[in-house]
Amino acid sequence: MQIRTPAVAGMFYPNEKKELKKVIKECFLHNFGPGKIPPSNIKKKIFGVICPHAGYVYSGPIACNSFYEISSDLPNLFIIIGPNHWGIGSSVATMTDTKWETPLGEIEVNSEIAEEISKLTDVIEIDNFSHSREHSLEVQIPILQEIAANFKIVPIALINQSKEIAIKVGIAVAKIAQKNKVMIIGSSDFTHYESNKFAYEQDAALIEPILELDVDRFYDILHKKDISACGYGAIASTMIACKEIGATKGELLKYATSGDISGDKSSVVGYGSIIFT
Repeated sequence: MQIRTPAVAGMFYPNEKKELKKVIKECFLHNFGPGKIPPSNIKKKIFGVICPHAGYVYSGPIACNSFYEISSDLPNLFIIIGPNHWGIGSSVATMTDTKWETPLGEIEVNSEIAEEISKLTDVIEIDNFSHSREHSLEVQIPILQEIAANFKIVPIALINQSKEIAIKVGIAVAKIAQKNKVMIIGSSDFTHYESNKFAYEQDAALIEPILELDVDRFYDILHKKDISACGYGAIASTMIACKEIGATKGELLKYATSGDISGDKSSVVGYGSIIFT
């Protein structure tokens, strides 16, 4: 069993256990967070979520809205889909025989499910190297460790985020979710390095088709408006999988930008927390 050591501990989130737990608690209680500590008593069926993946100081509170919503009924398997920012390894990659290490402990990859998902489509390869430096999946795990116990993950990192790939990945994930109790997490930030006003306008346009689970319109708006959402393929894969297993709509829990948090609104990144029900 390999150990996938943290790539961004000490940068995106604290690398010391006590401090990390404190920061995550603060994210849940933050003005832009849910304002409460999980577990929730929310009874609705949630098929999947969209979470941002920046440093906790910026996007942690927004992400915690999604984590709070799912905390009342947690599975023991999370399929986490995110972009491969580094462009290393396979075009679409999961992994096996690995434990992901964080300051809060180790979380094992469900190798059996990862093997199965790679056989369900011709695009998902098993390639541990693809995951070695990627933060979009890593930053979700410490927050999961704070709300869930005894769970495993199936990480999927995308270099190719085309609609065709997203459809294949989404359908493969749905087939797994139909046979297992799973929560699907799509990891993405929205507009990058634009003014606050422009980011809000761009992202409002892109979030609309996400809430309607309209993948064709999502890609159409993404390309027409040239929106710089880094994990658009992860969002689309999650939409497709959730719709396939019974979701009928998305719900925007919170949207904010790095500028809303820091006060510097000249060049911001947008963050959205969305659930599919």
